[in-house]
Amino acid sequence: MVDVWLPYGKTDVCVRIPARNLLGTIEPKEQPGVADQKIEIDRALKEPIGSKPIGEIVNAQSRVAIVVDDATGMIPIEQMLLSVLCELNAAGVRDENITVIFGCETPLSSDAEEVSQRLGEAVKRVRVVNHDVLASDLVYVGTTKTHGNKVYLNRLFAEADVRVLLGEVQYHNYAGYGGGRRGVLPAVVGAETIRHNHALLVSANSTSGNLEDNPVHIDMTEAAHLSKVDFIVNVVENTKGEIVRAFAGDLEAAFLEAAKLVDEIYGVVVDRRADIIVVSAGGYPWDLTLYEALKGLDASLDAVKRGGVIILVAECIEGYGNQVFYDWMTRLGEIKNVEREVKRNFASGGQRAYYLLKALLNHQIIVVSAMPDFYATSIFKLKTARAVNDALNEALKTAGSGSRVWAMTHGNNTLPVYRVPEENKP
Repeated sequence: MVDVWLPYGKTDVCVRIPARNLLGTIEPKEQPGVADQKIEIDRALKEPIGSKPIGEIVNAQSRVAIVVDDATGMIPIEQMLLSVLCELNAAGVRDENITVIFGCETPLSSDAEEVSQRLGEAVKRVRVVNHDVLASDLVYVGTTKTHGNKVYLNRLFAEADVRVLLGEVQYHNYAGYGGGRRGVLPAVVGAETIRHNHALLVSANSTSGNLEDNPVHIDMTEAAHLSKVDFIVNVVENTKGEIVRAFAGDLEAAFLEAAKLVDEIYGVVVDRRADIIVVSAGGYPWDLTLYEALKGLDASLDAVKRGGVIILVAECIEGYGNQVFYDWMTRLGEIKNVEREVKRNFASGGQRAYYLLKALLNHQIIVVSAMPDFYATSIFKLKTARAVNDALNEALKTAGSGSRVWAMTHGNNTLPVYRVPEENKP
């Protein structure tokens, strides 16, 4: 037996896999975090990629709008913002001419307490507002060329002289990667613009880690250019939530450099697909809810055979986590209905129902969690097990005692990519 420890909530659980069955573990190529986050962010600001330093873009009279994407998770937004403010102040821009916009892609904006916690001391210095996707004063800035999406933009952002995006680059289910252009769409655009863009996620090219011919990414990038973004600051973190490197500068050039580092750390090539994959979302905070934890399941699909078994190890201490996800699973139920709803009337959260039902077409999924069985089985169509080793035993009964098994430790961050070994190519 080989013991593999998998993150589960704020602890770890051990799955015991027979040595003859185990293909190995799929995990990130961990890199250490920087010793001082401020020093690293300041370095990136002074060594921008494909752009002048931000201090040379602004002048003393510039009105500056800075977007903080609400999808940035645990990254040190306060330090990122303070470093940007320091550069702006040094160039003569006064705090009263700076607005921070907390991006949000749903009508439920973040509350004041959350904003204060995320932005820290900065909230006392500059104006901070929540973006409202349903605001009546959004500004039309043009239509994307490739997919005909009318871009309605937050007025404060549209009317600023200089526009800055702060965020994190990591794998994203349908945009390929988070960060960069996502600081505009979906963060500070209107609901109709988001719906038009996210309807494109049903494309075969709208997948994690892919930017080539990805319609969601292309549309987001065109929207960001229509919005005339001047500068971005993005970071890449390790699995401990520590900054590995910061990137600043041009909207596309800095983002693409960050995406390369994400691939170096979190992209894993596998030379065969397993019959069974045991995947942890990565523990807290990635497995707080089923909604979040299913990102790990999505990421694992290229490493498991069609008809194989996926064991998702995720505590889900806060339940299913998204009401639209729940409603679509209960109201629509079947993949064809959900796909139609994505195309016609997308609502944030519905994409998770689409991806789950799509995975269930070709795989049996067993979840090991603290979520009540009623929700897991009746609503989300999953099998359940009390412990990970019970789930593995059940999977071996289903797939066969000789089944080969991958274990994946940080599913929400890692992307296994199957490639046929050279010796097996025709």
